Amino acid sequence: MKDDKPRDGHGPAKEGKERPTLKTIAFMTGLGITTVSRALKDAPDIGAETKERVRMVARQLGYQPNRAGVRLRTGKTNVIALVLSIDEEIMGFSSQMVFGISEVLSATPYHIVVTPHSHSKDPMQPVRYILDTGSADGVIISRIEPDDARVRLLSEQNMPFATHGRTDGKIVHPYHDFDNEAYAHQAVERLVARGRRRIALLQPPSKLTYYTHTRAGFQAGLRAFGAQEVPLDVTIDTPLAEIRDAVEALMRSPDAPNGIICSSGSAAIAVNAGIEAAGKRVGRDVDLVSKQSAPILNWIRPEIITAHEDVRLAGRELAKAVIASIDGVAPEMLQSISQPVWGD
Repeated sequence: MKDDKPRDGHGPAKEGKERPTLKTIAFMTGLGITTVSRALKDAPDIGAETKERVRMVARQLGYQPNRAGVRLRTGKTNVIALVLSIDEEIMGFSSQMVFGISEVLSATPYHIVVTPHSHSKDPMQPVRYILDTGSADGVIISRIEPDDARVRLLSEQNMPFATHGRTDGKIVHPYHDFDNEAYAHQAVERLVARGRRRIALLQPPSKLTYYTHTRAGFQAGLRAFGAQEVPLDVTIDTPLAEIRDAVEALMRSPDAPNGIICSSGSAAIAVNAGIEAAGKRVGRDVDLVSKQSAPILNWIRPEIITAHEDVRLAGRELAKAVIASIDGVAPEMLQSISQPVWGD
């Protein structure tokens, strides 16, 4: 039986065998290939109705630009690389970040490529790889240090980028950050309002910038509300089993705190486990405050006082910032900070 589909290269692609091309869209819309290409690029001289018709047909056909061809013609990859720590996935941090970035990129020619790494390994390696291979047009990085070598390298190489977190300000760059200083200060206030004045802080590792912000807010809160710190000798980067054991030992000691502030939702699970292992209970013997990016902690223990860190919003802001950076917008115009949203 003969196949009546066109074979001159100008008809629509054969289903399941050929990927749709600009020629396919041109055939389906009755437009020229140049017009289709410019419509997909949102060219200002193409009418809105034509653009929408072209985009609708492209969506229906499942059209995707040939990245190799785009790179050969323009030098661009249409890729945004997200360098993300695999150690933060337990509470959905990574997935929320990816969702937020994808929401913005879906309306652009760009695609996200996640480059996973462990914070225990060399943080420069994934950034060097991206720069050496030219595999992305822009980069998003997290776990920022005050004098971050990755930020210096990306700036020196003129690679557009945005950071989840801030440096010490010596290099002006695009970022989105969570106000950890406000979070820690407000957390102390909430604990003191419940009569808790002996407070321990499970803080970030001291090498990260938001350690300084968290400590500043915590110490200011202690002074403002008349509380005192009970030292806790682990950080949120400590393995969860060790956090649990350290909190259990602290809660069994004569100097046990009656309030604990946690800088990580996943670490708060270990803190709660340590409290219960010591025979005590959150909401009765001690109050626990934690950040979270998904409402999991309140399912585990409703008594935990939680502040929402909107990581999905962070993803959207970072995607917009890195695209604007690619387009040449000044970095000081691409900086934003979100506030904690309390569950009470």
